[in-house]
Amino acid sequence: MPELRMKVAEIDAPGPGGALRIAERAVPAPSCGEVLIRVEAAGLNRGDIMQRIGLYPPPPGASDIPGLEVAGIVAALGEGVDDWNIGDRVCAIMAGGGYAEYATAPAVQCLPLPASLSMIEGAALPETLFTCWTNLVEDGRLVAGETVLLHGGASGIGVTGIQLAKLLGARVFVTAGSPEKCAACISLGAELAIDYREEDFVAEVARATGGRGVDLVLDIVGGDYVARSLAALAPCGRYVVIGLMKSVDATISLGPILQKRLTLTGSTLRGRSAEEKGRIRDAVLERVWPSVATREIRAVVHASYPLDEAAAAQQALETGDHIGKLVLVTGKDHGRVP
Repeated sequence: MPELRMKVAEIDAPGPGGALRIAERAVPAPSCGEVLIRVEAAGLNRGDIMQRIGLYPPPPGASDIPGLEVAGIVAALGEGVDDWNIGDRVCAIMAGGGYAEYATAPAVQCLPLPASLSMIEGAALPETLFTCWTNLVEDGRLVAGETVLLHGGASGIGVTGIQLAKLLGARVFVTAGSPEKCAACISLGAELAIDYREEDFVAEVARATGGRGVDLVLDIVGGDYVARSLAALAPCGRYVVIGLMKSVDATISLGPILQKRLTLTGSTLRGRSAEEKGRIRDAVLERVWPSVATREIRAVVHASYPLDEAAAAQQALETGDHIGKLVLVTGKDHGRVP
C-alpha cells in the first residue's frame, strides 16, 4: 500500500533566521489513545513564532511541525479510543503538528465541534480556552463579583479571557494598543479598556476602583509590566503571567507583595501531560462549551490564510495589528477569509 502524503508548513531551521517553508511529509499514524484529524483549519499562536526562532522547542516526542490547535474531521482512531468515531467534527489542542493537512492529538484533548461553528471558528478556540480556564479559574481563582485586568485585551487570549471572565460574573478591565482595539474589547464585554499607548493603566485602574485595585491580573507582556501590575492589585490580589512579549526579565520590589499579601504565579500549557490537559478539557466541556455552542462565547477571527501562506500569516501575527485570532485553512473550499 503506498504511503499517504500530506502538505505541511515546516520550520527550515529553528533560530533567529528561521522561516517557514511548504513541504511534503508522510501522514502520521495515531498512537494508542490518539486520533488522526484531517485538518481543515489551524490556529496561530505566539508559541509558534517562538518555536520558529528557537525559543520554544517542542516537548520530547512531539511533532516538530508548528501548530498547537486545529479543527477538522476524525480520520482514524488509535488503539483504545472508543469515545470518538471516524467522521466526527472536532477541535483539539496538541503539542505540535497543526500546520498540516493531517495531525494527531490525544483523544482526551479533543472537543466536539458544534454544528453552529465553522472549522475556522473551531480552530480559534481550543488553545485560548484551555489557557484562560487554567489561569483565570484554576490558578487565578477568579469568582463572580471580582475584578480582573487582562493585558493584551485584543489578543487571542484577551478576547477569550474577556468573555470567560464575564461568564463567571467578573468585572473586566483590559489594556490594548489602539482606540479600535479598545472599542473591540468593550464590545465583547470589557467594562474598561485602557489604551496603554496614551494612558497609565495603574492610574486608570486606581481611578476606576476608588484606589482599591483589581483582584487578578493576567499578563502576557512581562518586563516592566510586572511591577506595574503588582501596583494595580488590590490586597490579597493575584498576578498570573502566561506570556513574555516584552521581556523575560523583570525588576520588582518585594515590599508590595508583603504589604498587600499578593500571590504571584505563572504557567505554560504545551508541556503538560495528556492526562492533565484531559482534565482541563473536561472542565471546559462542562463549564464553558455549552456557552460556545450558543455563541455566548464566540471565536473572534481577524483573518484566515491558506496553508501555503503560513509564513505571511506568522508575519501578520508578529505585527500585532490584529484583533483576535489568525487561522490557517487547508480545505480545498477555503481561501483567504477576511
